[in-house]
Amino acid sequence: MFKRSTLSLSIPLLLALTGCDQAPKEPVSGKDVKVVSAAATTLPAKLPTYADTIYTGGDIITIDDAQPSAEAVATKNGKIIAVGKMTDLEKYKNAKTNVVDLAGKTLIPGFVDAHGHVFNVGLQALAANLLPPPDGIGRDINSVIEITKQWHKDFPERSDKAGWIIGFGYDDSQLTEKRHPTADDLDKISTEVPVILIHQSGHLAAVNHKALEVAGVTEKTPDPEGGVFVRKEGTQEPNGTLEENAFYYVLGKVLANLSVEDNENIFKAGMKMYSQFGYTTGQEGRAFPNIMPIMQKVAEEGQAPIDVVAYPDIVIASQTITGPYLSKDYTNNFRIGGAKITIDGSPQGKTAWLSQPYFEPPKGKDGSYVGYPAIPNDNTFKYVDKAFQNNWQILAHANGDAAIDVFLAAIKQAEDKYGKQDRRPVLIHGQTIRPDQINTLKELDIFPSLFPMHTYYWGDWHRDSVLGPERAEFISPTKTVYDKGIKFSSHHDAPVALPDSMRVLSATVNRRSRTGDIIGPAERVSPLVALKAMTIWPAYQHFEENKKGSIEVGKEADFVILSENPLKIDPLKIEKIQIQATINNDKTIYQLDK
Repeated sequence: MFKRSTLSLSIPLLLALTGCDQAPKEPVSGKDVKVVSAAATTLPAKLPTYADTIYTGGDIITIDDAQPSAEAVATKNGKIIAVGKMTDLEKYKNAKTNVVDLAGKTLIPGFVDAHGHVFNVGLQALAANLLPPPDGIGRDINSVIEITKQWHKDFPERSDKAGWIIGFGYDDSQLTEKRHPTADDLDKISTEVPVILIHQSGHLAAVNHKALEVAGVTEKTPDPEGGVFVRKEGTQEPNGTLEENAFYYVLGKVLANLSVEDNENIFKAGMKMYSQFGYTTGQEGRAFPNIMPIMQKVAEEGQAPIDVVAYPDIVIASQTITGPYLSKDYTNNFRIGGAKITIDGSPQGKTAWLSQPYFEPPKGKDGSYVGYPAIPNDNTFKYVDKAFQNNWQILAHANGDAAIDVFLAAIKQAEDKYGKQDRRPVLIHGQTIRPDQINTLKELDIFPSLFPMHTYYWGDWHRDSVLGPERAEFISPTKTVYDKGIKFSSHHDAPVALPDSMRVLSATVNRRSRTGDIIGPAERVSPLVALKAMTIWPAYQHFEENKKGSIEVGKEADFVILSENPLKIDPLKIEKIQIQATINNDKTIYQLDK
């Protein structure tokens, strides 16, 4: 663990003594920075001479190509004021400076969430953990049932508040039975209280008969557009499995029962979990209308320990993309970055929309099954046009290459209509993207936020069942994208998985599956490139590259302290690196217990 100098004072006390109660809102622009030596860069002399904090005594990976490493970093008022050799930074130290001895650990920039759902991570944190190993013990349907029953016994107040028993993270591809739990199975948990178990993908769920009753779903209920109530074979009776918009319809019934305070606690729990994995910037990558005021309220009350950028669902929440929070600058650590559109589902759930059939179709489907769109194609064009018309950054969830085709065509049409600008539209996931589509990304300046972590969690499933060996090799092709000269980001899509930064980093570097197979060895990238895809490049994705993502003078003092240097150790050991501390604007928001 890192050590603090005996002469140092706490940051809050130091701020009180210097009369500084908060960090400046704007970073120093590049034109104001001057280099005083090859060893250290500094801010203009007009700024305070002495640093609040100096970090030294370990490896410092700056993610700054002009100065890749350093011996020390000095900060003032939540901003970086010097980076270089410790001998050159001594002049910034006085008796009040807090000197943090890294004790041989490694300092890197804070992780920037390229795509995740920080609010839903809070729901995951408070629900029964049904994840399969290594993140949980949900190995089969019986264990999923027993975990949920025990959670209900241990935390009765949580299900009492919601009116539902809630579990999160089961995965049919990892269960022994290789199927979803049915309503009959979940009646073993309760026949009197509605039960909903959310699939690890976040695109499906399993419910009991009481939940179907409460939601008003019967054999006469039609499937919603872009969703399916799975039926018992040979009948119209729902079997308890909900796909896509059918799931979101029922989930809305669950969340509607929660109070404002409950929802605030969910959001806070999500941010807390993010900080434990080194994220200083989180994303709510598909915000619904009911949670937008919740997140803003928590931020206004000063309860957001990390920055959160939200992208409301453009179909049902476009009315919330307005007001002072719609900005490239944060207010109380919160802002609205633009809009989100969801075009298809998940490959592991076999609801992603492909151009070629699934390797093995899901039960009840024939060999021509290719998944389906979540919204009609005309709506994709309409909503992308709306984003361009309002100058909103648009993020598009598109896993299948057929869905990607529609998004690319919609961007091309909108760009032809409104002209080229620096809008940075983002392709989220793009897991089955084709080489020709990568070329189109570059032509249209679309930023790819890719999902190589899938190669760990579902690589074997993609190879053996979803895509087959050939297509699975090219899933989330980070190296091909990089070789094309395209910046990309690498994300976790939590709560699809835990927001585990080291798992993201390891998967981007190694592409090793649960069984140890390498899924697409040609698509592996170096640890440094993978770190850029979690720091400076997602900062660029969010229009924040001048404020975050690297350890440079004038940028925010957002750091992570790692137990080991990921650039020096065996890449296969990256996943074992521990987050020692997370620091946002020079304030420690998470520290590993000794």
